[in-house]
Amino acid sequence: MIRKLVLGAAAITVIGGLVAGKDVFSYARTGICSARDRLRSEVPIDFEIERARHEVHRLLPEVRKSMHLIAEEQVEVARLRASIEKREKTLQAQQAAILSLSDDLKNEDVRFVYAGHKYTRNEVQKNLAERFNRFKIAEDTVKREQQVLAAKEKALAANRETLEGMLSQKKNLEVELERLEARLRTIDARKQVNGLAVDDSQLTRVKTLIATIEKRLDVEDAVLAAEGDLQGLIPVEQHQAEETSNITDAIDSYFQEHGDHKIANADAE
Repeated sequence: MIRKLVLGAAAITVIGGLVAGKDVFSYARTGICSARDRLRSEVPIDFEIERARHEVHRLLPEVRKSMHLIAEEQVEVARLRASIEKREKTLQAQQAAILSLSDDLKNEDVRFVYAGHKYTRNEVQKNLAERFNRFKIAEDTVKREQQVLAAKEKALAANRETLEGMLSQKKNLEVELERLEARLRTIDARKQVNGLAVDDSQLTRVKTLIATIEKRLDVEDAVLAAEGDLQGLIPVEQHQAEETSNITDAIDSYFQEHGDHKIANADAE
């Protein structure tokens, strides 16, 4: 089965090479890149943020390793500095002894006494020469160690700066991830708000019910008003009609009783 797959892939490659020529590899690379980009675009953003946070956390072992190396360098630099200081003090004592012997040899003495022991001039000269040779060797050693110390201190300062940069960048990455996560939450909230489908059918039903109730109350008011006109009200219209009928009768009666008298008076004048 595997052999068939291999042969099939080889055949496809050969056919592709014959058809597309030299561009077959370009097509293959383009297809792979396109598929990779499509796959990345389909990965959820929150998953990518979590993956980035995991990658940031993976920096911790490297940071701790660097801190351990820097601590070792600090200890080594401190020990080397202490050793140089000790050698420098020894050199100072040796220098004082060499100068003392040299001053003694400048005299014309033949014998010298040191710590209760007598030495000839030749012995003192040989001792002085040996001391001076050792002093120069020790001095050269101290100078080399000082150069090594300076290089180690410079490297230690550079490593400290690098570590501080790593810690600062790690902190910045963590802050950036927090900002991206907050932005993602904001976008998700906006999507939820925009995706809400407000059901206003219930609102419409309540409005219709209120309008119906109000209409029924209007009808009840109208009915009560009509019944009030028919029952329990003062018959104003009938009273006005009676007053009109009575006044006309009164006028007719008045002029019938006094009409002849007024007319007679008018004729006499």
